[in-house]
Amino acid sequence: MQLPADFIHRMKTMLQDDSERFFSSYKDNKASGLRVNTLKIDVEAFKNLAPFPIDSIPFCRTGFYYHPADEPGKHPYHHAGLYYIQEPSAMFVAEVLDAKPGERILDLCAAPGGKSTQIAGAMKNQGILVANDIHPKRVKALSENIERMGASHAIVTNETPEKLANHFQGYFDKIVVDAPCSGEGMFRKDPEAVKYWSLDHVEHCASLQKDILESAYKMLKEGGILVYSTCTFSPSENEQMIEKLIDKHPDMQLMPIDKGHGINSGQPDWTESKLQSLHLTARLWPHHLKGEGHFVAKLQKNGRPTKHSIRLAKGISKKININDYRTFEKQALNISIQQPLFSKNSQLYALPDHCPDFTGLKVIRPGLHLGELKKNRFEPNHALAHGLPIDSYRHKVDLSLNDDSWKKYLRGETLQTGGDRGWCAVTIEGFPLGWGKEVKGTLKNFYPKGLRVNVK
Repeated sequence: MQLPADFIHRMKTMLQDDSERFFSSYKDNKASGLRVNTLKIDVEAFKNLAPFPIDSIPFCRTGFYYHPADEPGKHPYHHAGLYYIQEPSAMFVAEVLDAKPGERILDLCAAPGGKSTQIAGAMKNQGILVANDIHPKRVKALSENIERMGASHAIVTNETPEKLANHFQGYFDKIVVDAPCSGEGMFRKDPEAVKYWSLDHVEHCASLQKDILESAYKMLKEGGILVYSTCTFSPSENEQMIEKLIDKHPDMQLMPIDKGHGINSGQPDWTESKLQSLHLTARLWPHHLKGEGHFVAKLQKNGRPTKHSIRLAKGISKKININDYRTFEKQALNISIQQPLFSKNSQLYALPDHCPDFTGLKVIRPGLHLGELKKNRFEPNHALAHGLPIDSYRHKVDLSLNDDSWKKYLRGETLQTGGDRGWCAVTIEGFPLGWGKEVKGTLKNFYPKGLRVNVK
């Protein structure tokens, strides 16, 4: 790998005697990781179920290393949402946030969804999770990943940080800013990132990060927690960024981060003020642990919490007839969804409890997508097959790893079942994959066309 000369010079200056070991790490293979989705399976159960060798990631309770040759992305358990493939160091960010059920949490720069889905698991689908990304294409992938993981309490938005800040002032208990950055920590994982790097690009990223942090500050309630992270080594995007935030907002106080397992402290000496509390931040170096480069800071907004009023979202209008949905519920589910329902362009959603009003925002997914109200019938959405506990589905077609039926299903083919039960959740070894409609012995395939794979 041909690293930029300016980057090499800066890293040698920063790391001094440790720089040789740092540059040697580029000759090593990158670490591959996956994270267990605890919304669908607990860690111990997955360890017993895993169809390939895995080793625990020491700084993430739900994370495991795997061998790339095993290709877990092609396994049906991946399509069932039992795990999320994620770079190991990136898992540390949500560990530091320590999300709890019932909290109001914002992931401000969330695509493709690794941190959001990790946060959702910790929240146990209780509370409010707003997962936002400014890029329309990336937010689509974010929504699909949240759907596959079964996060039913998440609201996916496609907005600027500034517009969200105007809407959600002082609203969130916790905020993650995994900021767009110069990506130096990903050079080994993604050599293409080297081509886009320059000193000007670093400074452009720092300017962008400063504005994003200002918006995050406005949305954080007093007593709330902000976790800032990047996947870069540049002090101007890391320690110096936090230095500027604290200088502008003295009510923001750095908090300790549990380190160990090769995780280092941030460096006050790489800032103008030599702010000693920057030792509380964390740096993950690729030559000190099995993972790529990351920086993480955890801050609390001091002050007595004040009430910031925000209206709750309005449920469905009485003018909209949802009888077809309730009929579907009785035929296909063992439960009746009691959360407020919301309809947009014939699409029906179940809002999270105490859902904030999102009028005026570009919302991609306001909670759990139930399906579409068609003429005289209701067609369930793929998200509904993933968003409920397995015993919620009245009828199931369980496929086995021991035959090719699951491959046919993921390819979009019909299956012969011999039954006539209507809507069925199609599962793999008891874990939902999607929907099928059983009519006169044949299961019509409703696995989304955009997700179908040519499994052989």
